[in-house]
Amino acid sequence: MIENQSDNIDNKENDLSNQDNAPEDISSTQNSTTEIDELSSQKIEEINTEELKNTISNNDARLEQLEKEHETLKNQYVRISADFDNFRKRQSRDQDDLKVQLVSKTLTAILPIVDNFERARQQLKPESEEAQALHRSYQGLYKQLVEVLKQQGVSPMRVVGQQFDPNLHEAVLRESSEEFEEDFIIEELQRGYHLEGKVLRHALVKVSMGPGKQNSQQEVEKDTVEEDDDSEVNTSEDV
Repeated sequence: MIENQSDNIDNKENDLSNQDNAPEDISSTQNSTTEIDELSSQKIEEINTEELKNTISNNDARLEQLEKEHETLKNQYVRISADFDNFRKRQSRDQDDLKVQLVSKTLTAILPIVDNFERARQQLKPESEEAQALHRSYQGLYKQLVEVLKQQGVSPMRVVGQQFDPNLHEAVLRESSEEFEEDFIIEELQRGYHLEGKVLRHALVKVSMGPGKQNSQQEVEKDTVEEDDDSEVNTSEDV
């Protein structure tokens, strides 16, 4: 009995000692777990930070690439837009030129009719009442024709007294004139016309050579003939 009791006491003491040591083991385990958790959290934060840096770097590179592509597309758009605008202007200009060419060709074929009307108007001198009525009818047709040409942008040149311009005029004759200086137009032989500021037909004109040039030329020819005559006389005397 006494031995049993001593055994029980020893067991109780052991239990008590074990209970005293248990909190220490639990505390150390908790500390280890906390340290592991802290290390894990720190490692996770480092991994997340690295991934974030890589993501930002990739995004920056992608953004730079997209900006370059945007700039390239923008330049292509500007060039295409400019090319299309030039093409549209060129097409419009070509159409206008073609229209002017067609109109010019048609009107040029009509101008000889206008010339004939003007010649007839200058030559006809109606005396009888019937001739005057015919003349008025003719004048009405001529005015209608001139009005149609005017509506199409045709305007006649006024050349008499103007200085000769090869871009507008075609010189058919040249003669001396006391009234006009050299290279000024004396007479209009065939009327010229403009079409919307451009030459539809050049005017045929007579141009002044200036005062006294014809006489001086005749005097030069006369002096040359007299010299030839004198030389012939001298030659006969020498023989």
